[in-house]
Amino acid sequence: MEFLNVPRNELSEAGLARLEEYEIANGPLSILQRAVEDGSQVLISCRNNKKLLARVKAFDRHSNMVLENVKEMWTETPRNSKGKRGKPVNRDRFISKMFLRGDGVILVLKA
Repeated sequence: MEFLNVPRNELSEAGLARLEEYEIANGPLSILQRAVEDGSQVLISCRNNKKLLARVKAFDRHSNMVLENVKEMWTETPRNSKGKRGKPVNRDRFISKMFLRGDGVILVLKA
């Protein structure tokens, strides 16, 4: 692609749009693009130590995402009445629609 080696400030608006299309189709965001196109699920690891298994409806270059049919999973360590830690317990919940801000995303995997 002829736009790859040209500085962004030298590109026209049309050139920038073509470069962004190319980067989304072939770069790291291609995982999200394919998930939107074919409706497949992705597993998202977040900064709050939670994992999300969901279908991506839309996303942007900052990894902000609109998700559907989300299964949020995390581990809790309960404490007894004396304050001692118990056995870790895996928890989850279902969320029908959610907006995920991209700065909380660590990793996105095809599920």
